[in-house]
Amino acid sequence: MSNQLDTLWYTRCPVPTGLGIAVQQGWLEQAFAAQGTAIGSLRESSDQAVRESHFDHTLQNSVRHGGNIPALWAKADGRDTRVIGLSWADETQRILVLPDSDIKTVRDLKGRRFGLPLWRRAQIDFSRAQALRGLENALKLDGLYVHDLTLVDFAIDAGQSDQAAEKVAGTNVFSGGRGQNPELLGLLRREVDAIFLKGAHAEQVARQFGLRTVIDTGVHPDPLIRANNGTPRTLSVDAHLLEQHFDSAVTIVDQVLRAEAWAHANPDQTRRFLARETNSSEYNVVKAYGEDAHLRLRTDLSESSLAGLQDFADFLHRWHFLPAAVDVRSWIDPRPLEEALAQRRQAA
Repeated sequence: MSNQLDTLWYTRCPVPTGLGIAVQQGWLEQAFAAQGTAIGSLRESSDQAVRESHFDHTLQNSVRHGGNIPALWAKADGRDTRVIGLSWADETQRILVLPDSDIKTVRDLKGRRFGLPLWRRAQIDFSRAQALRGLENALKLDGLYVHDLTLVDFAIDAGQSDQAAEKVAGTNVFSGGRGQNPELLGLLRREVDAIFLKGAHAEQVARQFGLRTVIDTGVHPDPLIRANNGTPRTLSVDAHLLEQHFDSAVTIVDQVLRAEAWAHANPDQTRRFLARETNSSEYNVVKAYGEDAHLRLRTDLSESSLAGLQDFADFLHRWHFLPAAVDVRSWIDPRPLEEALAQRRQAA
C-alpha cells in the first residue's frame, strides 16, 4: 500500500516526451491533485540545488523524463534511482560543415579539426558526450576513429542550471546557458572544420547559417548507430518514490501513456506542443523528428531500447563520462509500467 505523497517533483528536457505533453495538458497536475499531491517543477525552482537535481537526481520523490546521460551519470555516481520507462523518438544527429567546405563525406573528416563544447562547471557534460558519440558513430561507418581528427575544445564557464526556466505562454523556456554553442561560433569563424548538433536546434541552426550536413546518423538503419543521449530517453524516479509511493509511480507512467495515446491521434496539435516544448517552430520539429513525430512518442521497455541504452552506457564509461559502469537491465523496474498497462486494459 502506498503512503500519501505530499509533493512530486518533476523535470523534463526541452525535447519530445510524453511527460512534457502531460504537463502541458495539465493532466499530471490534475491526476496528482486527485490524490492530494502537489507537483513542483525542478527547472522552475528558485533554488539552484533543486534545479541541479535535473542532472544529478538528488531530490527525493522526483521523476525525470529526458536525455539519458544525466540519468546514467547519477546512477553511476551512486544515486538510488530506477528506470520505469524508455522512449525512443529518433531525431536528426548531424555532422555539420560550412557551405563552402571541401568536406563532402565522412572520409574527408580525417585530419580535420572538430569542435567540441566543454562545460567546465558541469557535473556531467552531456553536450560534449553526445557530440563525441555522434562523431565516433559517424567515423566508424568509414573505418575511422576519433583520434584521426584534431579535437578543439570551446569552453563554457556558465553552469547548466544557473538560471531557472522561464514560463512563457504556459510552457517552459529553458535558458540559463543551455542554448550556448561556442563550437558553432568556432565553425563560423573557421577555427574548426566540423561540429555535431542534434534535434530541432540542429535543423534551425543549419538552415539559418546555410550549414551543410555531411552525415545524419539519426537516420541510419542500425539503432546502435542512432543510440545517443536522446535515443532512448529515460523515464526515471528515485527508489524512495518507488518503494514508499508506488501508486504515484504508476500514476506517472499512466499519464505519460495517456499523453502518448493522445499524441498518436492528434498529429497537428502534437506538432504544436512539440514546437513549444523544444522552443522551436513546427517546421523544425518536422525536419528534426519526422512527419510522424507524434507516433514516435512511445514509452515501453523494449529489447531494442535496452540494448541501445546499454551500448551508449558502455560508450560513456569508456570515454570516462561515467565514474562506474552501469548495468542497464539491473537498473530497470518494470512494475509501474506493467501496472499502468494492466489498469488501462481493465479500463478499456
